[in-house]
Amino acid sequence: MIEGQIIEIISDLHIVSAKNQKYPCKCRGIFRKQHILPLVGDYCLFTPEKRVIEKILPRKNELVRPKVSNIDQGIIVTSLSNPDFSINLLDRLLIIMEINQIKPIICLTKTDLISEEDYQKVQKIISYYENLGYLVLKNTQIERIKSLLKEKTTVFTGQTGAGKSTLLNKIDQNLDLKVGEVSEALGRGRHTTRVVSLYEVCSGKVLDTPGFSAIDFLSYKEEIIRKAFIEFSSHPCPYKDCSHTNEHECSVKKAVSEGKILKERYENYLKFIKR
Repeated sequence: MIEGQIIEIISDLHIVSAKNQKYPCKCRGIFRKQHILPLVGDYCLFTPEKRVIEKILPRKNELVRPKVSNIDQGIIVTSLSNPDFSINLLDRLLIIMEINQIKPIICLTKTDLISEEDYQKVQKIISYYENLGYLVLKNTQIERIKSLLKEKTTVFTGQTGAGKSTLLNKIDQNLDLKVGEVSEALGRGRHTTRVVSLYEVCSGKVLDTPGFSAIDFLSYKEEIIRKAFIEFSSHPCPYKDCSHTNEHECSVKKAVSEGKILKERYENYLKFIKR
């Protein structure tokens, strides 16, 4: 057996990369009985002669949607127009990454498609995230983005139609990923990325994933979601287990009223913990 990494899954065929070669493999039948679901990004032990994956190695982390594992950082591709900027979706993706210990990077696209007035409104919100410590880039900063990919496994994700595949094609023209149009009726992009694939790009590894616009937090405990809103810890409450909802003397609610915590972000928190 040798060690490899699953770089693509097509039906029951798992493409494993090892020693600069690719091996189409099947999984051992016992995986299903053991409820083991291999993911793109998984490191595994396999037999090259039989083309069979024998064991999935422990994961650093994993995402459910998209189904990927062992991620170092995530570039959240965020459109400002067509589809419109969504602070709700941005927060959903940021919180998912915080929970899974994936470093988030925000990348703005289609900044030239909105008026200067609208751009300044968005910029005020983006400045808040920058002050929290999140790195924010524009999709025109290609060389800077390339430098961030080195020796990292990066997932590109974001709203459908935000421009993930377009950005990846600019980073590496050899990828030649399909780019879809945005539906005028729905203001949503058509899903062009149908298979999750792991590529070697800029001395690192990159995951292009299907775009999506809905994430739920039903599988996460309220306290885990609360901790993922990183600014809350700067406003400790007198109550140890304060939920920051209906409690009197809540420091987080006070910070929201004083403009120290972005109101829209707090409102998203309330939506995320709602059961």
